[in-house]
Amino acid sequence: MELKSKQVTVNKSAEALCDFLADVKNFEQLMPENTSKFEVIRDDAFVFALKGMPEIALEVKEINRPNQIVLGAMSDKLPFTLTGHIQPVTETSSSIELLFAGEFNAMMAMMIKSPINKFLGTLTDKLQEL
Repeated sequence: MELKSKQVTVNKSAEALCDFLADVKNFEQLMPENTSKFEVIRDDAFVFALKGMPEIALEVKEINRPNQIVLGAMSDKLPFTLTGHIQPVTETSSSIELLFAGEFNAMMAMMIKSPINKFLGTLTDKLQEL
């Protein structure tokens, strides 16, 4: 299953945006309002939970500065990646599109598609506000 966010422009250079996303503690300010838990567990990993959903632990898997950052689930139960594709627009702005990719059975995919789309929308909306 692959889901893409809308592409948004951020008032940060591609390098600055990549560095911002590489610092996992910055994800706290991107989380939806219904976040019930956010905790940095390592320099490159954090765990979060949305109300009514299980906890998800994410870690930085790969960084290709300044154009891509890949986060991945730390659990094999829900294997997925969240990739930020960053493109420079000007010296002080860039665009980003998020791609969620995971292998799920049809029932699981149907259950998580809407919440994941909403989550991606919140992340991009909050990135646009930076």
